[in-house]
Amino acid sequence: MTEKKNGERRVLVGISGGVDSAVALALLKTAGYALEAVFLHLTVDNKKTAKALSDAKKVCKILGVTLHVKEARALFEQKIIGYFVNEYAKGNTPNPCIFCNENIKFKLLLEVAKELKINLVATGHYARIKKIKNGGELKYKLFSGIDNKKDQSYFLYRLKQEQLSKVLFPLGDYEKETVRKLAEDFNLPVFEKNDSQDVCFMHNGGLEDFLKKKINLKKGAIIDTEGKILGEHRGLALYTIGQRKGIEIGGGGPYFVVGKKINKNLLVVTNNLQDLTLFKSVVNLKQVSWVGDCPRLPLKILVRTRYRNFLEYAIIKAEKDRKKYWLEFENLQRAPSPGQSAVFYAKNGEVLGGGIIK
Repeated sequence: MTEKKNGERRVLVGISGGVDSAVALALLKTAGYALEAVFLHLTVDNKKTAKALSDAKKVCKILGVTLHVKEARALFEQKIIGYFVNEYAKGNTPNPCIFCNENIKFKLLLEVAKELKINLVATGHYARIKKIKNGGELKYKLFSGIDNKKDQSYFLYRLKQEQLSKVLFPLGDYEKETVRKLAEDFNLPVFEKNDSQDVCFMHNGGLEDFLKKKINLKKGAIIDTEGKILGEHRGLALYTIGQRKGIEIGGGGPYFVVGKKINKNLLVVTNNLQDLTLFKSVVNLKQVSWVGDCPRLPLKILVRTRYRNFLEYAIIKAEKDRKKYWLEFENLQRAPSPGQSAVFYAKNGEVLGGGIIK
């Protein structure tokens, strides 16, 4: 955790009502920072939000920190839920947390901080930021958290230098178990609170129930890679590349989704685990974002193509004008899904950047 340079340093902490942001607040308080906190009111689940806000208020009262509430439900509905639904309607599998960090959470945190004349913000993310002097210029590098199971650097690759220069991640050097113990030691009432696992705006039911309310799903044929009709799908938006469960084809399985023919409303599957249509050695990217300066390419890097996937070696290449990027992997990648992010890492855990899989 970055140490404060003087007693005047003020930090605005984004607090969600969970254990991680609560401990981040407590650690900064212990380190002597002058703190204020903000609760971003994003979701429309009144019961869930009321509980989270109540817990945030309790934590701030115990620690003697002023809590602000930022209303942002309409913005969240438009920007994040709208993006999520539109991507699924196109046949992609989006990651809303990455999009939200870039366009909502850190943007709003920094806006509120500016209004309060506070220079720094902090969150409970498991990631690290290091300041490096490069030829007299100060650069900010993003690194994975030390807890491999909780590392959240994957979701932060779209943050830029200006943002990183104003952000603290107090939990980056801690294991999750230690964080829970610290919450108990600080007498914070959230120390036993469960981690949030699902997409925050899906309140009741799963993805299918949510999308049914948002998209006009059309049934269509399920075919194999040779064009043979095997059954009927419930709507292309409900399936992702590589999916096995929920395809509902009797006999001859298990089947895996290998493609979608959007214009013809066809779902393509295979029951051959070695079917090459299920694997890719080259993955095209769009909306590539670099944490710092774009390095000289081609470059050998480590890549994570989904949050829980293992890191894999690849060479990233680009056309001269940098308008087109692609990854050439050392090993075949199983079912890289359009809409998910491929995040680039160095061997030392530094996050170099990332892009969205086309």
